[in-house]
Amino acid sequence: MIDIRDLRENPDKYRRGAQLKGVSVDIDAILQLDADRLAAQQSFEKLRADQNQASQQIGKLKNPAEKQKAIAAIAALKHSVKEAEDRAKTLDAELPPLLLRVPQPPDEDVPVGKDATDNVVIRHWGEKRVFDFKPRSHIELLEMHDLADFKAGVNIAGSRSYFLKGLGAELHSAVLRFALDMMTREHGFTSMTVPVLVREAAMRGTGFFPAGKDQTYHVDPGSENELFLTGTAEVSLTAYHIDEILDEKALPKKYTAVSTCFRREAGTYGKDTAGLYRVHQFDKCEQVVICRNDVEESKRWHMEMLGYSETLLQRLSIPYRVIHCCTGDIGVKNASMYDIESWMPSRYDGKTDATGYGETHSASRLYEFQARRLNLRYKDTDGKIRFCHTLNNTVVASPRILIPILENHQNADGSITIPEPLRLYLGGRQRIG
Repeated sequence: MIDIRDLRENPDKYRRGAQLKGVSVDIDAILQLDADRLAAQQSFEKLRADQNQASQQIGKLKNPAEKQKAIAAIAALKHSVKEAEDRAKTLDAELPPLLLRVPQPPDEDVPVGKDATDNVVIRHWGEKRVFDFKPRSHIELLEMHDLADFKAGVNIAGSRSYFLKGLGAELHSAVLRFALDMMTREHGFTSMTVPVLVREAAMRGTGFFPAGKDQTYHVDPGSENELFLTGTAEVSLTAYHIDEILDEKALPKKYTAVSTCFRREAGTYGKDTAGLYRVHQFDKCEQVVICRNDVEESKRWHMEMLGYSETLLQRLSIPYRVIHCCTGDIGVKNASMYDIESWMPSRYDGKTDATGYGETHSASRLYEFQARRLNLRYKDTDGKIRFCHTLNNTVVASPRILIPILENHQNADGSITIPEPLRLYLGGRQRIG
């Protein structure tokens, strides 16, 4: 949620921010409602003050007729006070839902663009492998070594579903464990096991509602136990301190979690329906940082968190490129976002290099956008209460990451060389097949 005071003082910033993000929101209508709300509140307070003053004067009146007249006037005033109070409450309740729809303005360094086609490549890492044989797709490799069963997955759970089997399941677990160990043992993040079924307050507080509600699985709608399946551990990790006031000395909070994630993939009909790229259920190692309300500190953390993901891919010897996402592709909640796209040979069309990359990571900074919604604050050294800043990043998501692992490390005979960091988690095994 944005700061209403900042909206009043800098309305053009929010008009431009919404326009750049392609979000339809009537800033003028919100400002008018806010003005009406403040006027109604002032009117109520004045009438209530008049009522209290008139009540105090009654005791001083000696003349019965004057006292009776004053009592009648107070009764009429009481009715006006009630009307003013009701109007103020009504307008006060109307404002928050509208503010929830105002996107966070993108930072000035975010590339301007309408959608992902306008994203900017800022760097590459690794040499794309030149095969001296016809490489197989991850689907072919999975089926060849009996590592997955897509037909059974569809029979049991419908499209975009799968079973991982044997070494396929072990490789999936290994890469998640590798990511978690890297974050906890090397970078000092606190490991968490988090709820994947959450209340609406957590989804709304982290900015996934109302804009992303169509991507979410809704459990028991309409009941008092209404819950939602999360698409990332970011929801629970960030909402962990909801309504709390932290001590500045305890910041930054650094959390990581491996959780099962669920996404409806609404709007992607017909896209990547085969294989492991776009599925409804997956597992992800996520990282969240909650830090002081300091723009430069947030920017430093953003680059550091992005670097963790790059390190992981480099250790797995997977070529990748880093993308600075444009204004039309960063969503309503982010001030800035970087994606990492890994090289997936089977996606390459043989003509345009960009076709061979697939998104595997995303790192976002949100400043106080989520903290305001979650009422997540801290007390600084001067005793002032301030909203925290939040950031999040994908350490690794699987089974999507299995695509570049299998395809980049395959051999002519169809076997797959297991990246060295994963062998520890696979009993020392060096090869599949």
